[in-house]
Amino acid sequence: MRRRNLLQASAAGVAATAVGASASPAAAHGASRKNRPTRVHILVYDGAEEQDFIGPRDVFGHAAHAGGALETSLVRPGGPGEVTGAFGTRILVDQGWEPTEADILVVPGGGWGNPDGPGIHRLREDPSVLRGLRRARRSGVVLAGVCTGVLALSAAGLVEGRPCTTHHLTKDVLEQEGGDVVAARVVDDRDLVTAGGVTSGLDLALWMVTRECGSAVAARVEAVMEYEQRGVVRRED
Repeated sequence: MRRRNLLQASAAGVAATAVGASASPAAAHGASRKNRPTRVHILVYDGAEEQDFIGPRDVFGHAAHAGGALETSLVRPGGPGEVTGAFGTRILVDQGWEPTEADILVVPGGGWGNPDGPGIHRLREDPSVLRGLRRARRSGVVLAGVCTGVLALSAAGLVEGRPCTTHHLTKDVLEQEGGDVVAARVVDDRDLVTAGGVTSGLDLALWMVTRECGSAVAARVEAVMEYEQRGVVRRED
């Protein structure tokens, strides 16, 4: 509660900083975003960890209810259709993924321990997905990887030489693929935001709400969810 009060007390200053942080990576979208909400797309696929995408979806949804100018959609590679999560949850996704139509793209992880089954391994091996991620980056989309979802960004060549993090069991893979792995719950490197741990999607999303909408909105989300952002956020200049 004391932390939430501090967030609310410093809302104006943090909100100004948040706008500055998002301006550079989204420069290509800047002019068009002035009169519309920030578009958040969450990429879901067979084998995705349910917590990795439902946690952020919940945070962004509450943020919109709390006054944040956000629109959030689940999107699916290859077009609309049904997705089966890592633990069997079946979701009908009614929107296909168009790489340039978001301001923020959240990529969840899932299925790392099952390399022959659905999940992040197949996503990393899908040329159309990797091309889409690279196209999104070129168009100015902020890419946000949750847990092993960061490894899809790595497979697309988008984390090499950059500070980042992932699930503790896959940090060695991320490092081998060129990522500058740091010890933090969330790492914000402007147009690349990464988080480590299955529940870290909550913390990444709360940080993105703070960055995009200001700390007052983030504090209201924390209050209604009865959850406070945990861990260290490392923010690069």
